[in-house]
Amino acid sequence: MKQINTDVLIIGAGPVGLFSVFQLGQLGMKSCVVDCLPQAGGQCSELYPEKPIYDIPAYPVITGNDLVESLKNQIKPFNSKFLLNQRVDQVNYNKDQFICETSNGNKISSKCIFIAAGNGAFGPNKPPLENIENFENISVLYNVDKKNIFLDKTIAIAGGGDSAVDWAIELSSITKKIYFIHRREKLRAAPNSVEKLKSLSLDKNIEMIIPYQIDSIQGQNGKIETLTVKDLNNETRKLEVDYFLPFFGLSTKLGPISNWGLEIEKKILRVDQSSCQTSKKGIYGIGDICNYPGKLKLILTGFAEAAAASHHCYKLVFPDKSLHFEYSTTKGINTRG
Repeated sequence: MKQINTDVLIIGAGPVGLFSVFQLGQLGMKSCVVDCLPQAGGQCSELYPEKPIYDIPAYPVITGNDLVESLKNQIKPFNSKFLLNQRVDQVNYNKDQFICETSNGNKISSKCIFIAAGNGAFGPNKPPLENIENFENISVLYNVDKKNIFLDKTIAIAGGGDSAVDWAIELSSITKKIYFIHRREKLRAAPNSVEKLKSLSLDKNIEMIIPYQIDSIQGQNGKIETLTVKDLNNETRKLEVDYFLPFFGLSTKLGPISNWGLEIEKKILRVDQSSCQTSKKGIYGIGDICNYPGKLKLILTGFAEAAAASHHCYKLVFPDKSLHFEYSTTKGINTRG
């Protein structure tokens, strides 16, 4: 068990949580980051490490993994403490400090708390197949960690949202064949992506298996041999595949956060837009976990919220100091801490 004293506790080690370390560090505040995942990076690392992201300023395209690695390099000068593979279970307030305890028994004292936990704890929605756990992490994958394993392979992708469509488009250039499976004609993905997928299916290696649903998996030792699909008339078809990627969305829950007395609406924290402070003084919500009128769920929006929350909490961490705004081009990197 560790006892950690810090200025700001950051809950969530995704891109927004990592950038918070930088913003706080630039203002001379120490931080400690807690995340329930075994590695920093949040959904970028866990769900789409090799998926291209196109809306990060100055990067025409960057993968989730590369973005996380760049952020980790950016925050190295600030020596933030990381407590991974654990969650913050309890939050108590005592004498101008929050006393928090993690699921591993570690205790953290801080002046403020940043909740940058995305959509909360998450996991994939799994197909209701009897023996699917026998194939998981071998030939049934809920995220793409390394694209090169699909080189010249035959894969099945199921789902009708952005993840399914985007990965079918992305992997079509390296796979031998892709079966794209969905239970109905209409796809929920971005219209431009849907049009591109349909175009690729006409003259490339993508075959649309619509309207079909997954019926069963056959194979041994964790390796798929055939995937059986069924149409609306209960007619079946067997597909010979090497990998199966079901993208049926995420199951998310706030977990202990919902018990901390914060104003929550539809599993999202209500915050003041100018400061990102929640209904409780000293606790801030940033990134996808917070909401206010006009909120855009973008990574760059979360970065701006991290900056706003860092400046606002300064007076709570250092009540006897005045904060004079400076551009980073003027003061450089603050390594004095």
